[in-house]
Amino acid sequence: MTISTERTERTERTERTEQTGRTRVAVLGTGVMGAPIARNLLRAGFDVTVWNRTRQRAEALAGLGARVAGTPAGAAAEAGFLITMLTDGAAVESAMTGADGALTALGPDAVWIQMSTVGVHATRQLAELAEGTAAFVDAPVSGSSEPAERGELLVLASGDPALRARVQPLFDALGHRTLWLDRLGDGSCFKLVLNNWLAVLVEGMAETVSLTSVLGLDPGLVLGTLTESPLGSPYATAKGRAMVEHDFAPGFPLHHAGKDAALALAAADHRGLELPLTEALLKRWDEAIASGHATDDVAAAITAAGPARL
Repeated sequence: MTISTERTERTERTERTEQTGRTRVAVLGTGVMGAPIARNLLRAGFDVTVWNRTRQRAEALAGLGARVAGTPAGAAAEAGFLITMLTDGAAVESAMTGADGALTALGPDAVWIQMSTVGVHATRQLAELAEGTAAFVDAPVSGSSEPAERGELLVLASGDPALRARVQPLFDALGHRTLWLDRLGDGSCFKLVLNNWLAVLVEGMAETVSLTSVLGLDPGLVLGTLTESPLGSPYATAKGRAMVEHDFAPGFPLHHAGKDAALALAAADHRGLELPLTEALLKRWDEAIASGHATDDVAAAITAAGPARL
């Protein structure tokens, strides 16, 4: 790196800090996705306060400059923006309500950015909770822990158009693209659509690898062929390699993927639509989860793929 490049990067960091450093962002939830989100906000120059139910996970961010709060209300105090990145709708509601809930401490001009994948019904309920207290933006993200760490998530945002300019600097720190949708809640709807597609891809790859094995073929040969073919998908073939190598280090934990598939089923059922593929794969995934793979990567779906279990 040249001296001029170092000076340019230093200047850019200083400018970002001057632009964002006076803005405090509270991040509730510092797990697989929340932690890299907090790190990227810190790198972008935001003043970040974090809270997590297991405090030790939040304290890991203190060395990077984050404040660690003991309660959601403590994190929300004086925050201009609050991000929730928690397991499900019940966890988000618990963190936002009650005596120590974040809604008790948010100022009237604060914006609550709900990034957890909670489904259609819960998103509607959480938006109603925010009414009269904070502006609400529905903004789940597409991408696992690796793109989250690189700041390359796809943000699926919906809410009052007047809020877009205010929240965009945060989204720019977290993702490579923000897709704004028209109606509040559309972000969560689109997230279910994308994650249902992901679920079908993963289960299809699990069955393909298993079929390859029982037919006495080399799974690596099949994966290589798919990689070079229009039939292949980079995501699916990457998961296929993880299945063959038994590399289940969590990028997207299986129990989270199963939860999202169940949310897609519920949303479809509410509108009279059947999703037979999703319904079938969930039975398999429940087997894998019950056998100890809940926190493994979604590639662990291969462990319940029938008699050819690898």
